[in-house]
Amino acid sequence: MALFLKTCTLQTEQYGFINITHTVQTFVTQTGIQEGLCVIFCPHTTAGITINENADSDVLHDLTYTFNRAFPKLSAYQHMEGNSDAHMKSTLTGASETIIIHGGRLLLGRWQGLYFCEYDGPRERTFHIKLLKD
Repeated sequence: MALFLKTCTLQTEQYGFINITHTVQTFVTQTGIQEGLCVIFCPHTTAGITINENADSDVLHDLTYTFNRAFPKLSAYQHMEGNSDAHMKSTLTGASETIIIHGGRLLLGRWQGLYFCEYDGPRERTFHIKLLKD
Protein backbone atom coordinates (compact mmCIF):
# COMPACT_ATOMS: atom_id res chain seq x y z
CA MET A 1 0.00 0.00 0.00
CA ALA A 2 1.46 3.37 -1.06
CA LEU A 3 1.25 6.32 1.30
CA PHE A 4 1.55 10.02 0.52
CA LEU A 5 1.63 12.94 2.98
CA LYS A 6 1.35 16.67 2.35
CA THR A 7 1.30 19.49 4.90
CA CYS A 8 -0.52 22.66 3.84
CA THR A 9 -0.30 26.09 5.43
CA LEU A 10 -2.92 28.82 5.29
CA GLN A 11 -3.49 32.23 6.80
CA THR A 12 -6.91 32.50 8.39
CA GLU A 13 -9.22 35.33 9.29
CA GLN A 14 -10.64 35.76 12.78
CA TYR A 15 -13.41 33.21 12.20
CA GLY A 16 -14.68 31.27 9.23
CA PHE A 17 -14.82 28.31 6.94
CA ILE A 18 -12.16 28.02 4.23
CA ASN A 19 -12.92 25.73 1.30
CA ILE A 20 -9.92 23.42 0.88
CA THR A 21 -11.55 20.97 -1.55
CA HIS A 22 -9.49 22.13 -4.53
CA THR A 23 -6.20 21.90 -2.59
CA VAL A 24 -6.93 18.34 -1.50
CA GLN A 25 -8.17 17.22 -4.93
CA THR A 26 -5.08 18.72 -6.59
CA PHE A 27 -2.85 16.64 -4.33
CA VAL A 28 -4.84 13.50 -5.15
CA THR A 29 -4.46 14.27 -8.86
CA GLN A 30 -0.71 14.95 -8.55
CA THR A 31 -0.10 11.59 -6.88
CA GLY A 32 -1.98 9.69 -9.58
CA ILE A 33 -3.96 7.68 -7.04
CA GLN A 34 -7.10 6.25 -8.62
CA GLU A 35 -8.47 4.23 -5.70
CA GLY A 36 -7.84 4.70 -2.00
CA LEU A 37 -8.54 6.86 1.02
CA CYS A 38 -7.80 10.47 1.88
CA VAL A 39 -7.52 11.64 5.49
CA ILE A 40 -7.41 15.36 6.24
CA PHE A 41 -6.22 16.22 9.75
CA CYS A 42 -6.09 19.53 11.64
CA PRO A 43 -3.47 19.61 14.44
CA HIS A 44 -5.03 22.58 16.26
CA THR A 45 -7.39 22.63 19.26
CA THR A 46 -9.26 25.77 18.18
CA ALA A 47 -9.83 24.82 14.54
CA GLY A 48 -11.32 21.84 12.73
CA ILE A 49 -12.15 20.06 9.50
CA THR A 50 -15.66 19.43 8.20
CA ILE A 51 -17.61 18.47 5.09
CA ASN A 52 -20.62 20.61 4.28
CA GLU A 53 -22.50 22.29 1.44
CA ASN A 54 -20.42 24.21 -1.08
CA ALA A 55 -23.21 25.49 -3.35
CA ASP A 56 -24.80 28.19 -1.19
CA SER A 57 -22.57 30.42 0.95
CA ASP A 58 -25.56 31.19 3.17
CA VAL A 59 -25.03 27.75 4.74
CA LEU A 60 -21.61 28.87 6.02
CA HIS A 61 -23.17 32.08 7.33
CA ASP A 62 -25.85 30.06 9.12
CA LEU A 63 -23.24 27.70 10.61
CA THR A 64 -21.27 30.67 11.92
CA TYR A 65 -24.40 32.27 13.37
CA THR A 66 -25.52 29.05 15.07
CA PHE A 67 -22.08 28.10 16.42
CA ASN A 68 -21.69 31.58 17.92
CA ARG A 69 -25.14 31.36 19.54
CA ALA A 70 -24.50 27.86 20.87
CA PHE A 71 -20.97 28.66 22.11
CA PRO A 72 -20.66 32.41 22.76
CA LYS A 73 -17.60 34.08 24.27
CA LEU A 74 -18.38 34.29 27.99
CA SER A 75 -16.40 35.88 30.79
CA ALA A 76 -17.46 32.99 33.07
CA TYR A 77 -15.15 30.55 31.24
CA GLN A 78 -12.07 29.76 33.30
CA HIS A 79 -9.58 29.00 30.50
CA MET A 80 -7.08 31.85 30.81
CA GLU A 81 -6.58 32.33 27.07
CA GLY A 82 -10.21 33.39 26.71
CA ASN A 83 -10.94 31.10 23.77
CA SER A 84 -12.98 28.34 25.39
CA ASP A 85 -15.74 28.93 22.84
CA ALA A 86 -13.25 28.05 20.07
CA HIS A 87 -12.29 24.81 21.84
CA MET A 88 -15.97 23.83 22.07
CA LYS A 89 -16.61 24.59 18.39
CA SER A 90 -13.57 22.57 17.29
CA THR A 91 -14.74 19.64 19.41
CA LEU A 92 -18.08 19.80 17.63
CA THR A 93 -16.64 19.74 14.09
CA GLY A 94 -13.74 17.44 14.89
CA ALA A 95 -10.12 17.38 13.80
CA SER A 96 -10.33 15.17 10.70
CA GLU A 97 -12.34 13.78 7.82
CA THR A 98 -11.83 10.63 5.75
CA ILE A 99 -12.92 10.60 2.11
CA ILE A 100 -12.93 7.75 -0.38
CA ILE A 101 -10.91 8.25 -3.57
CA HIS A 102 -12.54 6.64 -6.59
CA GLY A 103 -11.52 7.12 -10.21
CA GLY A 104 -8.89 9.64 -9.13
CA ARG A 105 -11.49 11.93 -7.51
CA LEU A 106 -12.61 12.63 -3.97
CA LEU A 107 -15.91 10.82 -3.63
CA LEU A 108 -17.89 13.78 -2.31
CA GLY A 109 -21.58 14.35 -2.83
CA ARG A 110 -22.77 16.78 -5.48
CA TRP A 111 -23.14 19.69 -3.05
CA GLN A 112 -20.34 18.81 -0.64
CA GLY A 113 -17.09 20.65 -0.03
CA LEU A 114 -14.27 20.19 2.42
CA TYR A 115 -13.65 23.05 4.86
CA PHE A 116 -10.96 24.16 7.27
CA CYS A 117 -12.82 25.73 10.20
CA GLU A 118 -11.16 28.64 12.00
CA TYR A 119 -12.59 29.51 15.41
CA ASP A 120 -9.76 31.54 16.96
CA GLY A 121 -7.90 33.52 14.32
CA PRO A 122 -6.36 35.21 12.67
CA ARG A 123 -3.56 32.67 12.66
CA GLU A 124 -1.22 30.79 10.41
CA ARG A 125 -2.60 27.26 10.41
CA THR A 126 -1.62 23.91 8.98
CA PHE A 127 -3.49 20.81 7.97
CA HIS A 128 -2.21 17.46 6.79
CA ILE A 129 -3.42 15.35 3.88
CA LYS A 130 -2.62 11.62 4.01
CA LEU A 131 -3.43 9.46 1.00
CA LEU A 132 -3.56 5.69 1.10
CA LYS A 133 -3.52 3.88 -2.23
CA ASP A 134 -5.27 0.53 -2.65
